[in-house]
Amino acid sequence: MKNIIKSVDPDSPLHGKTKAGDMLVSINGNPIQDVLDYKFYAYDPSLKIEFTDCEGRPYHVNIKHPEGMELGLDFETYLMDSPRSCANNCVFCFVDQLPPGMRKTMYFKDDDARLSFLLGNYITLTNLSEREIRRIMDLHVSPINISVHTTDKALRIRMLNNPRAGESIDVMHRFADAGITMNCQIVCCPGLNDGDALIKTMHDLEEMYPSLHSVSIVPVGLTKYRQGLYPLTPFTGEHAGETIDLVEDYAQKCFEKHGTRIFFCSDELYIQAGRELPEDEYYEEHTQLENGVGMIRLFETEFLNAAELYPPERSASVSMATGTAFAPYLQNMVCRACGKYDKIKAKVFPVENRFFGPSITVSGLITGRDLIDALKGKDLGDRLIITRNMIRRDELDFLDDVTLKQASEELGVPIVATAQDGFASWDAILGEQNDQNVSSDDIGRTGEETEYYRYNQNE
Repeated sequence: MKNIIKSVDPDSPLHGKTKAGDMLVSINGNPIQDVLDYKFYAYDPSLKIEFTDCEGRPYHVNIKHPEGMELGLDFETYLMDSPRSCANNCVFCFVDQLPPGMRKTMYFKDDDARLSFLLGNYITLTNLSEREIRRIMDLHVSPINISVHTTDKALRIRMLNNPRAGESIDVMHRFADAGITMNCQIVCCPGLNDGDALIKTMHDLEEMYPSLHSVSIVPVGLTKYRQGLYPLTPFTGEHAGETIDLVEDYAQKCFEKHGTRIFFCSDELYIQAGRELPEDEYYEEHTQLENGVGMIRLFETEFLNAAELYPPERSASVSMATGTAFAPYLQNMVCRACGKYDKIKAKVFPVENRFFGPSITVSGLITGRDLIDALKGKDLGDRLIITRNMIRRDELDFLDDVTLKQASEELGVPIVATAQDGFASWDAILGEQNDQNVSSDDIGRTGEETEYYRYNQNE
């Protein structure tokens, strides 16, 4: 049942005043229905909290705590409610392109506004009730991340296969009027929402500025498992270049008018077009990092700065594995950084994605078996470094259920999974301890892997 307390943190102001098994009912007279209500109403420094015990008997606790401080209550589920699934059947949906036989969670399509605010997930707004729309505005849930794709209502209905999809554009205007900050993404599909349709979408979204904060344009991802699905085509290099020119031209006009570009193409589009990536400063606040916008340049800046600031104190021979898109850039960075130091020997290995198909080039979708097959028999040095978005947070396994430990054993070398952060990666090369990194050698030693291995799951 929702709102049932699972545990109370030792440093919670409610420790000893409530207990596991009791239920949170209200805060300062406001009913608590889920995690949004809980976090919003618990923000105030003076709280009157109503609970019921396991027998259903009500009781109240009055506390004072620092404004905004967490109450330290853990519930049976993170949302204190069931997750809300997607009501769409998008023509480009990546979940529909997964092979059969994967773990059940891989096939769940989430479209939950609460996760958008709390974890940065992108939502389509198509399953919001009027009550939820009002609550977002009343509680000023901001920022919120929205998958727009197009502002042409008829085209959005067609792309999302949902008759309510067009209504979401009106909801965005209501959010803009209420001062809700919105970060948006456009999955660009050749022949559908590109070209003139993309120009119209950018124009319509710009009208919502400044509530409309940023927009990423990312190319549609197509796996080899598309039998019976909408006949989409991938970007060619030429078309990717045309799309970049279109977006950059519009973004420059926004920059001259508003002092911000608003619209940014993902790194993947530049790679597909064979174009040089913009400099790090181009990406302003790096708001769209999770969509792969400016990620390579930021990583480069961090990595080279780390190499300059922290020279090696001992010798190391390491290898690094990544997706085929990032590999040439990482190779260049490693050569520039490690070339200064005789003590460091580092190799970069691109891993082709055979599981989903070679058109999938990002590191986060590399499977354990593809990693093993690509590197088996190679001289990997003292340790292999991968990015931790390849594996799940708690289970420490890849998308195909191969565990980090199994991969390490098959390759005969310790594997360090590091944050997508240049400083953390340099630490991994040097063999330094970093609370953002986890090593296959550490698994099972303390039984507390998740203590130091926290990040937003990317599935």
